[in-house]
Amino acid sequence: MKFVCKKNDFTNSINIAMKAILTKTTMTTLECFLIEAKDQYVSLTSNDMQLGIETKFPAEVEDEGIILMNAKVLYDFIGHLPEEKVEFESDENNTVLIFSGNARFEHQGLADEEYPRLPKVDFESTINISQFTLKEMIRQTIFSISTKENNKVLTGELFEIRDNELRIASLDLIRVSIRTLKLEENYDKVKVIIPGKTLMEISKVLSSNIEDMVEISFSKNHVKFVFGDTIMISRLIEGNFFNIDQMLKNNYETKIVTNRNAFYGCIDRAALLIKETDKNPVVMTIQDDEMKLEIKSSNSSMNEDIPVQKEGKDLRIGLNPKYIIDVLRVIDDEDINLYFFNSNSPCFIKNEEESYIYLILPINI
Repeated sequence: MKFVCKKNDFTNSINIAMKAILTKTTMTTLECFLIEAKDQYVSLTSNDMQLGIETKFPAEVEDEGIILMNAKVLYDFIGHLPEEKVEFESDENNTVLIFSGNARFEHQGLADEEYPRLPKVDFESTINISQFTLKEMIRQTIFSISTKENNKVLTGELFEIRDNELRIASLDLIRVSIRTLKLEENYDKVKVIIPGKTLMEISKVLSSNIEDMVEISFSKNHVKFVFGDTIMISRLIEGNFFNIDQMLKNNYETKIVTNRNAFYGCIDRAALLIKETDKNPVVMTIQDDEMKLEIKSSNSSMNEDIPVQKEGKDLRIGLNPKYIIDVLRVIDDEDINLYFFNSNSPCFIKNEEESYIYLILPINI
């Protein structure tokens, strides 16, 4: 195999493919890229047996071929090459030679026979949405997945398609995050659970350009994302997700509207008083057109008032300030709506269109 390419193209593909490389494994092949030069393109494939990635870049291919090479070694060396032009070649003994300027690098590669290729799957449903939109929907929900492996279902996000609507939801039994997107046409029903790790890695490489699209395809056991010159295929999580609709109440006793920045600033200051391990709630007392926020720690306290527009009854409720901050960080609206039933029921933060809904369970005070 022999090809010449631009260092920047090579580096960009390496950065994408690195997201499915295992660093602690007894399987040497899973620490490697599968590098294939063919048809004036070079493709890099990585596979951690949960997430598989194939990404390619243009190159002047003189001799087609395929080889395995340690991913970290390639990542480190390509990143430190002195010039933009890179020459890559390998021989029948799987010895790799890389040249750039006066630099010459040699490494012993591996034969490709035992490498686990990406699965060939018959996908049943496909949708196309903006990469930026998907990136935002993940950002606005991923923080409330569970980190506890004892309930695998909660370590992923629900992707549900109903007619012309895509809904993404996550929960950790203390809070729920939901984002809904109207699609341009109707689709068959889909209800799958995608691992949180997969979505976090994909969101890192999705474009922020609203015009760049991503194709998402679903099968019984896999999901595939195709964008630009990259394919990502992930296994799905087996099991039944919690019934989100049962958690969503439309009735409320108290509703307030307040400025997001003012609320965020107040909660952020309150959170300074508590340690990571503390469970001290911020106590919100809603009365007339004012909300008083109070918090106490072992040696400090704080209270602050912010103006609100209130409908319904007065209320006093305790909430985890960190969970409120997580929500406020991902909402872009100038004003936000908070809904309460009573001091022992969840707080809902949502907009009028319900394109986003966040639920936070209260803390006893």
